[in-house]
Amino acid sequence: MISTVLVANRGEIACRIFRTCRAQGIRTVAVHSDADATALHTRLADAAVRLPGSASTDTYLRGDLIVKAALAAGADAVHPGYGFLSENAAFARAVTNAGLTWIGPPPEAIEAMASKTRAKKLMGAEPLHEVTEADLPVLVKAAAGGGGRGMRIVRRLADLDAELAAARAEAASAFGDGEVFVEPYVEHGRHVEVQLLADTHGTVWTLGTRDCSLQRRHQKVIEEAPAPGLTDTLTRELYERSVRAARAVDYTGAGTVEFLVAPDGTAHFLEMNTRLQVEHPVTEAVFGVDLVALQLRVAEGHPLGPTPPDPHGHAVEARLYAEDPAADWAPQTGRLHRLAVPDGIRLDTGYTDGDDIGVHYDPMLAKLVAHAPTRAEAVRRLAGALERAAVHGPVTNRDLLLRSLRHEEFTSARVDTGFYDRHLPALTTPAPDPLAPLAAALADAAGRSRFGGAWRNVPSGPQVKRYALPGGEETEVRYHHTRTGPRADGVHVVHTAPGLVVLETDGVRRRYEVASYGDEIHVGTTRLTALPRFPDPAPQHAPGSLLAPMPGTVVRVAEGLTEGARVTAGQPLLWLEAMKMEHRITAPATGTLTSLHAVTGQQVTVGSLLAVVTGSQGHQEPRAVRGARNRAPSHDEGAVT
Repeated sequence: MISTVLVANRGEIACRIFRTCRAQGIRTVAVHSDADATALHTRLADAAVRLPGSASTDTYLRGDLIVKAALAAGADAVHPGYGFLSENAAFARAVTNAGLTWIGPPPEAIEAMASKTRAKKLMGAEPLHEVTEADLPVLVKAAAGGGGRGMRIVRRLADLDAELAAARAEAASAFGDGEVFVEPYVEHGRHVEVQLLADTHGTVWTLGTRDCSLQRRHQKVIEEAPAPGLTDTLTRELYERSVRAARAVDYTGAGTVEFLVAPDGTAHFLEMNTRLQVEHPVTEAVFGVDLVALQLRVAEGHPLGPTPPDPHGHAVEARLYAEDPAADWAPQTGRLHRLAVPDGIRLDTGYTDGDDIGVHYDPMLAKLVAHAPTRAEAVRRLAGALERAAVHGPVTNRDLLLRSLRHEEFTSARVDTGFYDRHLPALTTPAPDPLAPLAAALADAAGRSRFGGAWRNVPSGPQVKRYALPGGEETEVRYHHTRTGPRADGVHVVHTAPGLVVLETDGVRRRYEVASYGDEIHVGTTRLTALPRFPDPAPQHAPGSLLAPMPGTVVRVAEGLTEGARVTAGQPLLWLEAMKMEHRITAPATGTLTSLHAVTGQQVTVGSLLAVVTGSQGHQEPRAVRGARNRAPSHDEGAVT
C-alpha cells in the first residue's frame, strides 16, 4: 500500500492530487522552485523539498533532483502530475529503479506513444514526407511534446522551410528534441478525445468522450463531456480505436486518445497522451469517479471492475487565465487579491487570496467546472458562476469565457477549433457597465465618510473622479453632495457604502459590489483603474520607441541586428519570454533601428524601452509592442493538453 506520495509538479496540478491523497489517508510531499517557495501547493503538502532555481529546466524538469527529493522525504511513490515529466519514460524508470512506485503507465508504453510520429505509425496514420501545393494547408508539429509548442499552420508552400526551422528550434528549446513532422491540417475540425483507464489485469475502461474544440494557439480554453453531437457509430469507432491503442502498448493507468473530427465525420488520430489531462474533471463529474484515486488503486495493483460506471448529465470546464485576450493574449502578473466562485461550482486552483502571480510559469489561475442534467443547464450554470465570481487582481480572460459560453455557436454546439479565429474581435470588445465608474466613485466617497459629515447650503461644483476602463479608455464621473446624500444626473442613488452601492435608473435598481485595492477597483465584473485628477506628465520616449508590454526576459535578439541597421515593417527584432510564452517583437514600420536597448538575458519590466525604430513614413508614437506569439503557453508545461 502506498503511504506517501511525492507529486512531481506544481500549482493547481499538485493541489488537485494532494486533495485526493489526503482523502485516501496518504501523506504528501511537494517539490518547489525558489519562485514557488510560498506557493499554495508548497503550503498544502505535508512536506516540501526545495529545487534550487526558478526556471523549469533547472527545477521541475530535473528528474534526478525529484527522485532524490522523494527519497529524502521518505516518499514511497511518485505521481508525475499532468505535465513536466509525466510523459518521460526515463524519469519513470528512474523512479522505479529507486525502489519507488510509479503512478503512471509503464515506461515502454510512454516511449511507444511519446513520439507522435511513432504513435501515428502504430495507429496506421503516416505523416507527410513530401509536401506539395495539393497538400496545403498542413500542420507542422513537434514529435516529442505539444501544448502548442513547435506547432505551425502552413498555408503557402513558400513558407514551409522557414516554419519548419522555427518549429524545430522551438521544439528543441521546449522538449530537448527538435524532431518535427508534417500532417494534413483539417479546417473546421473538432478536437474530440476519449478518456481511458486500464489496470494491470487486462481491463480497459473507456470513460466517455470530451470536446476540447475551443482553443487559442492550439491550447484548450473550454472543454466539455460528453462531446455533443457525435453519432453512436462515430462514438463506438472512437472507443474501439482508443482501446486498440491502449492494448497495443500494454497500457495501464489513466490516458487519453485524441482525434480531430472533420466536418464530414471522419476521425483523424492525433496522439495518445500517456497521463491524466487538465480537463479530466468534466469526465469525473459525468461518471461520478475520482480519476486520481483510481490511478492510485491501479498503481497498487487493484483490479478495476468489469465495466465503468454509467454516465450521468453533462459537464463543462473553463480555464481562467491571467491574460488579456484583447492584447494578443498577453500574460498578466501581480497580486491575486481574491478568487471565489458560487457554491455548486468545482474550483481547481493553485492560488489563494493574496498570492502573487509571477512571470516564471503558466498564467492559468484556475479551472471552473459545472455539472448538470443537460448540456444547456451545465453551460448556463457555468456562465452564471463566471459572472458572479470574484476575480480580483490582474486582467483575466473571464469576460472572454463568459461571452464564449453564451455565444450562439457554442450554445448550439456548432464549434470547431477555428472559433476564436472567427470571433475574437467581437468577444474581446470592451463592454463595461456604464454605471460601474459611478459606483466606484460613490463607494470610495462612502469609505472616506464624505457623506456623513457637515453639509453646506451653498451650491458648489461637482466632485470629479477619473478612471481607466478595460481597453484603456478613460472616463470621468461627476456627482454632487446634497442634504440627503450624493446625487448624480439621471441616476437615483439608493444606497452607498464602501463595498456596496445601489443605483436606480428607469425604475430599475441594481446592486454593485465594489472592492478596492489601491488604484485597482473591481465593480462586479468590471475592472477599473483610478486615475489622478491632475496626472503628472507621462515619461517621454522618442517616436518609434518599442516598450515592453509585460515583465519578462529577453531570450534572444535577431542575429546580426545592430544599431543603424535598416529594418522592414514586421521584421522580427527580438524575443521576450514571460509565463512560458515567447513574444516576437517586430519592427512597427520600415525604417532605421536607431537604438537597441534589449540584451539577451535581460530582465525587463512593463514599459521598459526595448528599441527605437525611426520610420520612413511620418511620425510614430511610442508603443507597448504586442508581438506575435512563437510559443503558446501550456499549463502542462510542455505536454499536449
